[in-house]
Amino acid sequence: MRLRDIIICFVCIILMVALLITAGMQLDYINSERYRMQLIINEPLENAPPSLAFATVAMGAFRGLVVDVLWMRAEKLKEQGQFFDAKQLAEWITTLQPRFANVWEFQAWNMAYNISVAIPSSEPHERWRWVKNGYELLRDKGIPLNPKSILLYRELARIFQHKIGGVTDESHKYYKLQLALSMEQLIGDGDEETYKALASAATEFDEIIKDANAVRFIEDLRATDDVFIDDNEFISNYLSLRKNPGRFNKAAFRTIDDYRSNPVLRKFDIFARSYQLRNTWKLEPVLMQQLNQRYGPIDWNDPNRHLPLDWRHPDTHAIYWAVKGLQIASKEEYSAAQTNTDRIINHSLQNLFRYGKIFIYDVPADPNSQISQMLQQGGKTIFLLADLRMFVPYNKSTMSIMEKYIDTKETTYYSIQTGHRNMLINAVLSFYQAGHIQQAKQIYEQLRELYPDRAKEPLVIFVKKRLREELANLDITDAREIIQMLLRESYLRYALHDDDESFAREKNAKEVYDHYKKEFSDEDSLKRLDLPDFRLLRYLALRDFFNDQQFPLSLRRTLLTRIKIERPKLSEQFEQLEIKMLENENQSQ
Repeated sequence: MRLRDIIICFVCIILMVALLITAGMQLDYINSERYRMQLIINEPLENAPPSLAFATVAMGAFRGLVVDVLWMRAEKLKEQGQFFDAKQLAEWITTLQPRFANVWEFQAWNMAYNISVAIPSSEPHERWRWVKNGYELLRDKGIPLNPKSILLYRELARIFQHKIGGVTDESHKYYKLQLALSMEQLIGDGDEETYKALASAATEFDEIIKDANAVRFIEDLRATDDVFIDDNEFISNYLSLRKNPGRFNKAAFRTIDDYRSNPVLRKFDIFARSYQLRNTWKLEPVLMQQLNQRYGPIDWNDPNRHLPLDWRHPDTHAIYWAVKGLQIASKEEYSAAQTNTDRIINHSLQNLFRYGKIFIYDVPADPNSQISQMLQQGGKTIFLLADLRMFVPYNKSTMSIMEKYIDTKETTYYSIQTGHRNMLINAVLSFYQAGHIQQAKQIYEQLRELYPDRAKEPLVIFVKKRLREELANLDITDAREIIQMLLRESYLRYALHDDDESFAREKNAKEVYDHYKKEFSDEDSLKRLDLPDFRLLRYLALRDFFNDQQFPLSLRRTLLTRIKIERPKLSEQFEQLEIKMLENENQSQ
């Protein structure tokens, strides 16, 4: 070999060694940055059996094979009813593949849908635990590790919208009740001032203790019970004290009473609720307030003003996570995940129109009825009614989404357009039956303009035709709407002294009620699709009518006066129900 070639080889070897040394010197920094940015996918499993721990380390790049084996094992355990073992395997699977969004999506869906319904419907609390396991897996673990994956936000929103908000699960009323009761404690009155206060509250415990008065309150509370010593548990224990004082030392609640006239209690209470929303529910009060202003029901007195959304409702949570997913994760325009997330917002707003009002009330449990015991907690149950104030937010949002996709995928655009057309058809009937003829006419004109093939006849004929169609294909949503709106129209006509038409509408509502109860009288249907007693529906419709500010106050007062004088038995029933409803509201505060 010539001298020149030897020198070149020698120089190359020196450069190679130098580069390897330089790269090695950077390795520690690169690894530390990977840990800091949570880009590690081979973290060791905690509490895993030695065989699994060895396999995941030894197989390295072949760990996907281990995941496949675990996945099949988890499915087998689920079929055998060994749910907790299946859950542990699911956690290991997601630990092995933390950056694979489909793994998180599948495991959450498996828990919320498959494992939950494998538990008997007579144990709704156990079913609810697995539904919670599903959405908490996404919310608390999957999304933090995959913050840019719109797939996970969409799946989380879908669990709230479909699993909790829908009626396919026999225990859906129990799920709705649990969510509503949990949120009631945190949102309080749920008015605009409350959400402003929650959004502007301190975000950390260290911030609140800068206030000397708050420190004094905290120390006074700590002196009453040892459970308040730990800062990490102080907030959750404080909220538990406000909800269930019997679990704590009596001196603790006396401290609350001592501070009731002190502004520091209100300030700390707002902080605690805001802290719980952000850290437990992962809901940012600032975004909640923004969604209230964007999607909240309109104020009848000022159509440009939006009232707060009801955050006890599962569809409101679905909207939150869908919007957050679109804000954070939507960089690829018009991907399948993005269009499906837009659809969730659209469908949830539609659901809030059709059954967005929540009523929680007491019903004595029938010891001989397994259904009665199953659907109640502490004598409480839940019922949802239509909220006509949600039409404008739905309509504006849907028109905006349609505009977004008009020049892109035809399938997406036409599917949203079809849903919008059907919603307009339903809204015309709902507003007309509720006595808001002018709004019904406006919606009908929009229907004629956008979808002329579905609005050819006069409004009155269209409404009658649509009512016949709904009666021929009656489901729980249609039954709720028809009965509620017929009763509202009955009260309106009674207030206007149109007594014959008023009693005819009430009779029609009872006929629809009886027909529905007969159609869904079997045990399975009653678990999922049962309606409350007709007397309660009649009361709720009256309450809904009286709170509708589109009607003059004098007209609403005339109605109550006539009922008290001319229908004393009905008035007495309403008074008894009103007392129960007020007691329920006071107990929940």
